Amino acid sequence: MQIARVCGTVVSNQKEPSLMGVKFLLLQLLDAEGKPMPEYEVAADSVGAGLDEWVLVSRGSAARQTSSSEVRPLDALVVGIIDTVSVENYLLYSKRDQDR
Repeated sequence: MQIARVCGTVVSNQKEPSLMGVKFLLLQLLDAEGKPMPEYEVAADSVGAGLDEWVLVSRGSAARQTSSSEVRPLDALVVGIIDTVSVENYLLYSKRDQDR
């Protein structure tokens, strides 16, 4: 899994029929220090994530291991909204602090 920040949405009216009703998010991947990396990813959203939230994204074949995605052609799926990230007893991110 990878940590990423939701930076937008992707809308596609013409798509594979199994993807109808799926919300797509534009994610910016984050490094171990929480800094944005130059890579972006489009991922299906299974948890209702919103703009600027930090999320867990499952990539590759693991993205199809959930009951809601196993029959869809996905290679990235948002599987969690992050509440906190701590590294060596240092609080790197807290959703509560972002909501203020």
